[in-house]
Amino acid sequence: MATTEIITVQRRRKYHWPEAQLNFWIFIMLVSSSVILGIFAYLTSVQNTLRLGIPWILPFMITVSALCIIFIIILLGLISQRQLLPGIVVLGSFILFVLWLTGLIETSIQLYGPSGAVNSYCGSRPNTQNIDSMQTAVWLANLSICTDFRAAFAFEIVGTIFLLWMMVMAYQVNRDDFD
Repeated sequence: MATTEIITVQRRRKYHWPEAQLNFWIFIMLVSSSVILGIFAYLTSVQNTLRLGIPWILPFMITVSALCIIFIIILLGLISQRQLLPGIVVLGSFILFVLWLTGLIETSIQLYGPSGAVNSYCGSRPNTQNIDSMQTAVWLANLSICTDFRAAFAFEIVGTIFLLWMMVMAYQVNRDDFD
């Protein structure tokens, strides 16, 4: 009786990620996410202290920033095991891109939108003739909120662009377009 032996050869495809670009992307996204997380957590704390309502953008961007940091930690784990797949990166980056773009649009509306927007209060200065400590404290708090919103808006632009760039880079890695 003859026996038939079946040999299965399993070949794993290796993806070559550009190290410098990947490290730069990870660094910028960690900075952007951390800054956004800190700014919106601070603004939430200010709103709670003043016993005001919390706009939905604050907890939304705190959650999105935390998700982005978790995504980067997962990417770092996959990189250390040499198992970073472009499909995972494209999917995660697309989901985060949509969330960051939503936050960017709402932040721009809150900052530069119709009357009552944050930016409409940013130019006010205290009366310098009879200034007291309470007026100064209110002015400094107002200035801080304005600066925080502008910084958040800038970092949201950076984060959104970098997520789009990561989708393009993952697509290029999948096609093996990097030299």
